[in-house]
Amino acid sequence: MAEPAASPDPQTLLKTPLHAEHVALGARMVPFAGYDMPVQYPTGIIAEHNHTRSAAGLFDVSHMGQAYLIADSHDAVAAALETLVPADILNLAPGRQRYTQFLNDEGGTLDDLMVARSTDPAEDGKLALVVNAGCKEADFALLRDKIGDSAQLVVAADYALLALQGPLAAAVLADHCPDAAAMPFMASHRSTFDGIAVGLSRSGYTGEDGYEISVPNDKAVALWRTLLADERVKPIGLGARDSLRLEAGLCLYGHELDPTISPIEAGLLWSIQKRRREQGGFPGASRIQREIAEGPARIRVGLKPEGRSPVREGAALKNQAGETVGIVTSGGFGPTVAGPIAIGYVAPALAAEGTGLTVELRGKDVPIQVVPLPFAPHRFHRS
Repeated sequence: MAEPAASPDPQTLLKTPLHAEHVALGARMVPFAGYDMPVQYPTGIIAEHNHTRSAAGLFDVSHMGQAYLIADSHDAVAAALETLVPADILNLAPGRQRYTQFLNDEGGTLDDLMVARSTDPAEDGKLALVVNAGCKEADFALLRDKIGDSAQLVVAADYALLALQGPLAAAVLADHCPDAAAMPFMASHRSTFDGIAVGLSRSGYTGEDGYEISVPNDKAVALWRTLLADERVKPIGLGARDSLRLEAGLCLYGHELDPTISPIEAGLLWSIQKRRREQGGFPGASRIQREIAEGPARIRVGLKPEGRSPVREGAALKNQAGETVGIVTSGGFGPTVAGPIAIGYVAPALAAEGTGLTVELRGKDVPIQVVPLPFAPHRFHRS
């Protein structure tokens, strides 16, 4: 989780449609990406984290940016979006979604996002986008500016977004959306939740099986309350959301991704399909193709510090000679692994598992070792 902005005026913070629900549940609210958001509930971050790993956690992610990109056909809308992202959108099948990034001309990452294609033949030229909260206004401006008349951007500000994550998520959701359990990983389609029209996708940010549920703002409270009435489900705040994604070894924009970091450096080559790697045609393609061929100058790695104290973002990584050779981009305590963990960037020569480095912690150099990612095994649904 990125650090909240410095002392914003509480009166200027935006609120999701579920804000009053969080307050009623006793959540500790913090400023995050311009919104007043729950960082934790009374049981605390570790309890929320562990519940998501063992049952089902419910997250309010309505601060994220939802939008539609629309053109006359799928080929047309895919061609428009492919001018800004390196993923193969043209060959995205109906009812599937794909992870990708907006890149700048230098091959750095402006944001990462999800792109889904409708299953409805009448919506053949429609793509659903979900972008990060802190970047959404810039992302929407980029789309309008660069795509112009080739596709229409429609921001879905009248929709909330919930995430249901954990090993019991499928069973819980199937009680209300009977078709949910049959969805494969990275599927996306429209459904109904107890008669409420919703959009479902099967993915998530925790490393667990789970779903995102897009629901009209005026129906969000009813859906939230219905799910929380199930004893298998507990509300989860931003704190546990971050510890879960850190254990899962997933990138967080502003930390593992920023305008200087390429998807190849971040270990996201898998998100760039073969056609795009070969043909290019997206911002920064020359850098991406060069890094694929020659290797990047730095690589994202997992890190395990010695002792019990977590290291934090921005801490310098040093070699045995005391020279700075990298940086920590995320760090914290991993409840599932029962110890401190971190992610950072180092030169390829220092990226091998078991490489010993040191990290600055409270004015001292503490041993830290390069370890494989993820820290906790992924349990995404694989049919």
